[in-house]
Amino acid sequence: MELDATKWASIWTLIGLILFLALMVYVKVPKIIAKMLDDRINKIEGELDEAKRLREEAQSLLAEYERKRKTAEGDAEEIVTAAREEAARLTEEAKIALDELISRRTKAVEEKISQAEAQALIEVRARSADVAVEAARQLLTDEMPTKGDALIDKAIKDVAAKLN
Repeated sequence: MELDATKWASIWTLIGLILFLALMVYVKVPKIIAKMLDDRINKIEGELDEAKRLREEAQSLLAEYERKRKTAEGDAEEIVTAAREEAARLTEEAKIALDELISRRTKAVEEKISQAEAQALIEVRARSADVAVEAARQLLTDEMPTKGDALIDKAIKDVAAKLN
């Protein structure tokens, strides 16, 4: 078997590779690589544990906020219900107050009308009395010269009859 230059180059390449790998084993490169990989694995496991813990914490917070949201919705519903009841109550009170105000004002107007009627009646009576007095004065003035003595005698008899 004859060895040419390419075969010799392949042999020397093989010998160099074997020596290189032996040197790597001697210097403990595989242990260093294994340690680096183990460290990387431990770091990834730590990150996974941290992620798992954060996920559980997030789920816990989510559940807590969900409970708070439901509580807040219930409170909001109670507030809305209370506000509606308060509005209905205030509306009813305002209606009652308005009815009372209308009633008082109607009564006041009716009293003013009856006072005005009474005042008008008083004025009519006073005017009637004035007219009657004036008519009597006019009548007496007209009839006194002709029937004066007879009227005085009759008035005296009437007074005497009423006193006895």
